[in-house]
Amino acid sequence: MPSYKAPLRDISFVLKEVFGTDQLRSLPGYEDLQDTDMDAILDEAAKFCENTLFPLNRTGDEEGCHFENGVVTTPKGFKEAYKSFVDIGWSSLSCNPTYGGQGLPLTISTIFTEMISSANSSFSTYPLLATGAYHLLEKHGSEELKNKYLPKMVGGQWGGTMCLTESHCGTDLGLLRTKAAPQADGTYKLTGTKIFITSGEHDLTENIIHMVIARTPDGVPGTKGISLFLVPKFLVNDDGSLGARNGATCASIEHKMGIKASATCVMNFDEATGYLVGDLFKGMSNMFVMMNSARLGIGVQGLGLGEIAYQNALAYAKDRLQGRSLTGPKYPDKMADPIIVHPDVRRMLLTMKALNEGNRMLVLWTALQLDRSQSAKDPAAKQEAEDFNQLMTPIVKAFCTDTAFELASLGVQVFGGHGYIRENGMEQYLRDARIGMLYEGTNGIQAMDLIGRKLPMGGGRVVQTFFGPVQAFIEQHKNDEKMAEFVGPLEKAFGRLQQATGLIAQKAPSDHNEAGAAAADYLKLFALVAHAYLWCRAVLVAKDKLSSSEKAFYQSKIETARFFMEKLLPQTGTLAVNIAAGAGPLMNFQDESFGPF
Repeated sequence: MPSYKAPLRDISFVLKEVFGTDQLRSLPGYEDLQDTDMDAILDEAAKFCENTLFPLNRTGDEEGCHFENGVVTTPKGFKEAYKSFVDIGWSSLSCNPTYGGQGLPLTISTIFTEMISSANSSFSTYPLLATGAYHLLEKHGSEELKNKYLPKMVGGQWGGTMCLTESHCGTDLGLLRTKAAPQADGTYKLTGTKIFITSGEHDLTENIIHMVIARTPDGVPGTKGISLFLVPKFLVNDDGSLGARNGATCASIEHKMGIKASATCVMNFDEATGYLVGDLFKGMSNMFVMMNSARLGIGVQGLGLGEIAYQNALAYAKDRLQGRSLTGPKYPDKMADPIIVHPDVRRMLLTMKALNEGNRMLVLWTALQLDRSQSAKDPAAKQEAEDFNQLMTPIVKAFCTDTAFELASLGVQVFGGHGYIRENGMEQYLRDARIGMLYEGTNGIQAMDLIGRKLPMGGGRVVQTFFGPVQAFIEQHKNDEKMAEFVGPLEKAFGRLQQATGLIAQKAPSDHNEAGAAAADYLKLFALVAHAYLWCRAVLVAKDKLSSSEKAFYQSKIETARFFMEKLLPQTGTLAVNIAAGAGPLMNFQDESFGPF
């Protein structure tokens, strides 16, 4: 049977030692937030995830959601767990106090999202979408809409969704057919069908607030004619009470590979009453608030799944007796050695450990900058942080979910045949992880977003929010003999990234296929360089703490960084070669040559 323990010590290392919580306290509103406060919150979050959510993970997967006559019922225990989630106040952690939120940093809720995702990935989707809808409405909603809807959304009584995809259009949302007809009272009547709607219908909340993109009669073709509407499941009276059922109903739920306790719905809008959010024809740009929130959340979800896969693979490798060490018995008092002595098992475990911990540093670096982008007083600092998050959002989403699937697969492999058996839990993590590479924009789309939008954004200003700190770090430490084995590989890999960036900038304007062909490799190259930089920062901290009572912990950080630099970072060489090969090998291949023959 699988188990889960929130990695609080590792989280503390990244938050307090690698980055420092003074970053948060320097922001308005967080001046009095002490480390002890954050520790207490995260301790309670860990208990909730370990004791309430994790026990429902396997049973929720086996039971799944039920659909009957338009009603979706979540698996046994989910409704009670969600009530506890709301009663404790987890839904309001980082929300605006104006609407009943606790006003804590987004960094804290990001850490909580990792824990939830490890404990119960299906459950995590319900608050994740509600949080995204909250951020969207707070940013672009009218005061009337915000005052009417946000308090119940913040309090967790009402959920939220993002309704974009239709059966004939996913990435190309300009093809959507959902229509919004204006009414004399200022509302709109929405008609159309949306698919793949996470938490579109369920029994956890009293109401569900759908954020729907649609086209008004005067909306031009393509994305420039799209507007955004708030469509509640139940209409809301002026006093905040629930009124009549709106024309937004669930037609069916999907039967999926993973996250089976998360309701993925086909939603029909039959002249459903909707309210314009933001300006007409700004629907796509406004929706990006929710899309980016969801993309970062899905990246964190990937981190959480990679973490629990590693924890259980490690426990199994220490316990499973099989064969003897290649250099002779390590545990002669036992019938066989535990499989952790075998080089290939250690390769898999170290890959899981290094990528998980690197992803955690990447996620929290991004979360801290997100807090800075929202709260910093200095306009230049706010812009720099916003630029950084624009750049990192596709990287966090794509790389953390790519590695989640890779690490869940490695976890199955560590278990051998037992990993393929349901009762051991590993195969569920593999199935649950696969969706992260697909929803909220496939990872191929994330790579295209990085290379096509983010690199040229601001005339290169955006990419400098990463290149600048990395270059400065290298210059500061490259002559430090104690850091040479870490900074040297970083410098080489960073050079490859710079060269690849210049090559793409040179070739892509005249042939967009060059950007498309390079995109996936470039995103992975970028992510690995980011990991290398963050591992160097972690090593700086760890080396100063080797004389402490936690020597083993800090030594582990140094050794994990060494493994990353010597065994994983060299992939950047191959990625750079692939990028330099250009689009020719892909685009010159004749369509007829794919077959069939």
